Amino acid sequence: MHTPAYAALSAGAPLQPLAIERRALRPDDVAIDILYCGVCHSDLHQVRNDWGGSRYPMVPGHEIIGRVRAVGSAVARLKVGDAVGVGCMVDSCRQCDQCAHGEEQLCRQGPTMTYNGRDRISGETTQGGYSRMIVVREEFAIGLSPRLDLARAAPLLCAGITTWSPLRHYGAGPGTRLGVVGLGGLGHMAVKLGVALGCEVTLVTGSAAKADDARALGAHRVLLSRDAEAMKAAASSMDLIIDTVPVAHELDPYVRLLDVEGRIVVVGALEQMPVNAAALMRGRRQVSGSLIGGIAQTRELLEFCAAHGVYPECESIPIQRIDEAFARMERSDVKYRFVIDMASLADA
Repeated sequence: MHTPAYAALSAGAPLQPLAIERRALRPDDVAIDILYCGVCHSDLHQVRNDWGGSRYPMVPGHEIIGRVRAVGSAVARLKVGDAVGVGCMVDSCRQCDQCAHGEEQLCRQGPTMTYNGRDRISGETTQGGYSRMIVVREEFAIGLSPRLDLARAAPLLCAGITTWSPLRHYGAGPGTRLGVVGLGGLGHMAVKLGVALGCEVTLVTGSAAKADDARALGAHRVLLSRDAEAMKAAASSMDLIIDTVPVAHELDPYVRLLDVEGRIVVVGALEQMPVNAAALMRGRRQVSGSLIGGIAQTRELLEFCAAHGVYPECESIPIQRIDEAFARMERSDVKYRFVIDMASLADA
């Protein structure tokens, strides 16, 4: 099946229209017409081959909202016309212990990523959501509540689940003193979700200009990380910190904000970040990391957001402005996520 898309043909090249081929439906597949696709910072990293291993041509996009257009012969859960979401994964081994208890993102064999992955059967490179339609295994297409605002939901499939997963895994809720480091695409979702879960939320930021935005999003307090006295006064005041900063940085100042047995969870940066072991030992504090969540947890997030009206702050763009969006995203000129209206692809 041929479908129009936008693709990078080489590392760092501008995205351009390209017709790609989607596989014929297998028995457990669904074909999805894509309505909206979020723009993730990892899309830019992958297009530029910042992490290595990028394959071209590449169609990015792993925050997908669409409607089922066709189903395979063995599909039982979804039907034509259903609204669905597809996130960062389109398959996994479905046999290991992690897959068995709903942690497909931790699949022992590695999950099949929505783009720049390898199809487990054909070996072909997967292509993502900057396209008219996509074909995925049924289990990785999540049926959506009719209450969900489809035009605003796409970033929940990555930014949302990346922050929701550690919040849920570590039991954040009423009484939890939650710190969120950084107020970008991930950080603003951590603030919103933390507030909706009943946490006492403090945004920790180096920018005083973000204070008003944080409070508008629901944060109860703002702590300026460059204010040494304020940081000292806030020592041992938090139970859980979600660190969303996307580049390497010092962890020690944030570790000291944790109370006894508190935990800081890194979800933004991929680089090495040393930490002073003494700061951990003195409070039995912990540093951990987290990826996206599994399919069951992603479904839980989408249902929670539909029920509580929790959505990312989005700016809608046509696909023709994707390179402009990349440039603006790189200089943090967006509050806080771009979403492509894929109806614009008809004009490509």
